[in-house]
Amino acid sequence: MLIDILYVLGGIIIGLVIGFFGARHIMQKELKKNPPINEKMIEVMMSSMGRKPSQKQVRQVMNQMTRYM
Repeated sequence: MLIDILYVLGGIIIGLVIGFFGARHIMQKELKKNPPINEKMIEVMMSSMGRKPSQKQVRQVMNQMTRYM
């Protein structure tokens, strides 16, 4: 009886670990394929704040965002 409970708990723990790493891998792959923000979006956002961004500024912001992904 105790061994059955340990099997169930072990199965749940193993399932959670595999599920976590599987979901993490899939999300990273999707984010690389379809990034949530691109250079055009950054340019529009900076323009809406009242400043005309240069291409260098847009690339700097994009590099900062991709560094933390």
